Amino acid sequence: MSCAALLDDKVRPKSMSRAKKWTDEVENLYRFQQAGYRDEVEYKRIKQVQIDRWPETGFVKKLERRDNTFYYYNRKRECEDKEVHKVKVYAY
Repeated sequence: MSCAALLDDKVRPKSMSRAKKWTDEVENLYRFQQAGYRDEVEYKRIKQVQIDRWPETGFVKKLERRDNTFYYYNRKRECEDKEVHKVKVYAY
């Protein structure tokens, strides 16, 4: 799916599954979902800003919540093994 199509308001995920094991993608999804967004696609569509990332790891560094407060994240992993199964992975 093209990037322009993903930014369209009408785009909805086709399916959802739960994460089974930790990966870099699951880590970033955990951070978006903790801030109240489904994933990076929804965050970009709503906030229309560039996402700050840690250069060493590529993990999300800072996210603005819907109430205009910020979440700041560490360079290292924050999604513990006991939290991995709570992360939703969406397919478009």
